[in-house]
Amino acid sequence: MKILKRFALGLVIILVLISIGFVVWAETPLGPAPEALAALKSDSQVTVTTHDFITFNPSNLQPSTAFIFYPGGRVDYRSYAAPLRAIAEQGYLVVLVPVRLNLAFFDINAANPVFEKHPEIQHWIIGGHSLGGVASALFAKGHPQVEGIVFWASYPADDSLKNSDLKMLSIYGTNDMAGMAKFDETKSLLTADAKYVVIDGGNHAQFGDYGPQPGDNAATISRADQQAQVVSSVVSFLASFVK
Repeated sequence: MKILKRFALGLVIILVLISIGFVVWAETPLGPAPEALAALKSDSQVTVTTHDFITFNPSNLQPSTAFIFYPGGRVDYRSYAAPLRAIAEQGYLVVLVPVRLNLAFFDINAANPVFEKHPEIQHWIIGGHSLGGVASALFAKGHPQVEGIVFWASYPADDSLKNSDLKMLSIYGTNDMAGMAKFDETKSLLTADAKYVVIDGGNHAQFGDYGPQPGDNAATISRADQQAQVVSSVVSFLASFVK
């Protein structure tokens, strides 16, 4: 009996240490870089609020279309402030949601409170980077008010939305850590009329401002160039929802 008790106690200690190690790892995310923090300040073009989530609201108009964004895995959500702010400057409400343990899989419904705060919005589009994109697709399954999904270096977890009425946009770089073959393979998970934007020389990390990402390939274009292409593509996609 003493041996069994000692074994059980040892197993509990090991599990506790593993759990603590995981939490410490998850709570030490990448970023944000100074460029991202600078984008969190309001000016004459965009009003930024940072309460339960970060909201980028065009200062001089009332948008009817909103874009909710989930961050990538183990990336500080503020790291996406610069490109999302640039999207808001074009007349769209953009909301950047934090997620538990910096992993969107643990907070699929993080976007729920956003709908309650903005009843004036007529068109809701959701999206995310990497694991955040996967989570955004999972969220869209149970929320019919969502009309579109934007994947940044991402794709759905399964094909449950491939026959849906959702509009989809997939953006990825030729130097992404996942490899071009992976994005080709997963096109069958998206709708038949999904739009694709392939950024020549773009990689995984430059969708945000959090520095190099372990396992990623080097980009052959600047971060500013890659993000400018991302912003332009998303803005064009959002414009398609306004009749």
